[in-house]
Amino acid sequence: MRFRNFLMVAILAVAGFGAQLSAQKIASVDMEKILSSITEYQEAQEQLDQLAAKWQQEINQEYDAIKGMYNKYQAEQVLMTDEQRQTQEQAIFDRETKVRNMQADRFGPDGSLFQRRQELIQPIQDAIYEAIETYANQNNYDFIFDRAGSAGIIFSSEQYDKTDEILRSLKN
Repeated sequence: MRFRNFLMVAILAVAGFGAQLSAQKIASVDMEKILSSITEYQEAQEQLDQLAAKWQQEINQEYDAIKGMYNKYQAEQVLMTDEQRQTQEQAIFDRETKVRNMQADRFGPDGSLFQRRQELIQPIQDAIYEAIETYANQNNYDFIFDRAGSAGIIFSSEQYDKTDEILRSLKN
């Protein structure tokens, strides 16, 4: 008898959940396809790729120069005084540090490449997201997902955002 009641409650819960789900309007878009069809995005991405390649080449040249300094140091260290060895080692270390800092300044999370990407690509992405939001609101969509998977949920109706409720429950 208990199992039967439990089964009945479970069936009703699933049916209620299914009815609620069918009331929601869901869509998907392929952000990669959208972005690849926008000329400005392709041009911006090409600029970024060229800039990154140029900077990477400069860094590689610096590392090659450091390797040359180190090879020269190894070949000549037996003829050097302790003071000369320390001076050469410090010069190599300083140059390595300079290159690592240059690499971080250009390619790090807040580096020049990231900032340039924000300048070039962010306005394009904002325009796309605005178009998606407008479309979703005009056509009464509750959720729009990215089929390409890079962004996940692109649009969500405010009525499904339960953030404030969770924050209130955490404060209690």
